[in-house]
Amino acid sequence: MNIGLSLAGAVICLGILYFNLRKWWDGGREIKALAPFAQSTFMGILAALCAGGLLGWLAGCTRQGVSAVGDKGISGVTGTPAGAPMATQSLAGQLTPEGGVIVALAAAITVVAYKAAGKEDKRRMAGGLICGMCLTITAGIAGALDGLPGLVNEAGAAARAVLESGSL
Repeated sequence: MNIGLSLAGAVICLGILYFNLRKWWDGGREIKALAPFAQSTFMGILAALCAGGLLGWLAGCTRQGVSAVGDKGISGVTGTPAGAPMATQSLAGQLTPEGGVIVALAAAITVVAYKAAGKEDKRRMAGGLICGMCLTITAGIAGALDGLPGLVNEAGAAARAVLESGSL
């Protein structure tokens, strides 16, 4: 889906990112404490790769909702309109069927991890998913993750090769 993100929506996502990283930083900086947020952020990034389907739809609705909340907040606080969506860039490349299998597998793993997580980790995972789905379409983040679609497609192709031939 090609739904943009407003500047106010991006600020909300950066706020979520800041509060999660700050809590981790002040809490002893154990990698284990950052894992739920990081896992769901990566899943959000993978969902942003999807051009359609349930994950693509969720990513588009998330961007639209976060932008609406941010725009309403900015206009309510300052009295000025929030403006048009920011310039966006999609990640270069499309998912192949093999890459789609990898994304679906990652989604299943994330759902299972979410179900097993505690209340606080579930909130972190929701925030990570929002950040991944929204910030990934900004030009800076999309440029930094330029090779990700190819990597996901190659991982899927390697898995297919193992299943079909029994070796890498």
